[in-house]
Amino acid sequence: MSTKIQIQLQVNGEARELLVRTDETLLETLRDQFQLTGTKRGCNQGVCGACTVLRDGEPVRACLSLAVNSTDTELTTIEGLATNGELQPIQQAFVAEGAPQCGFCMSGMVLAAKALLDTNPNPTIDEVREGLSGNLCRCTGYVKVVDAVMATAAGKYG
Repeated sequence: MSTKIQIQLQVNGEARELLVRTDETLLETLRDQFQLTGTKRGCNQGVCGACTVLRDGEPVRACLSLAVNSTDTELTTIEGLATNGELQPIQQAFVAEGAPQCGFCMSGMVLAAKALLDTNPNPTIDEVREGLSGNLCRCTGYVKVVDAVMATAAGKYG
């Protein structure tokens, strides 16, 4: 049995203090303690990307990250992306371009795409494909996902 320690996390702009097990993943903390279920448990091995969240703006696999290692960082989940109920341009594009199929992988894809566009606002198609390469989808051929990212980069949304 692992011990519990008190930590402070900054999640979606809100400081939160909580007790976590020393072996508790960030995925478990977000889903089980904060009820932020947009972060999905897919493969639980860091392969599929469904658990992707942003830590200080960088995409990370929440299933492989310990919650205790996220203290003093800014965490953003899909629930924290919209501002005052207004979708971010990348979210608008995913919807308008028909990118979501079943939706299971989409929160991870949206966050990976946002991180890409934040660092490279005018990517090539190959750069978009590379930026999303860690996110797997069983429902789509990725064409609409890439289209959504390219449309966002072109300023079509937002």
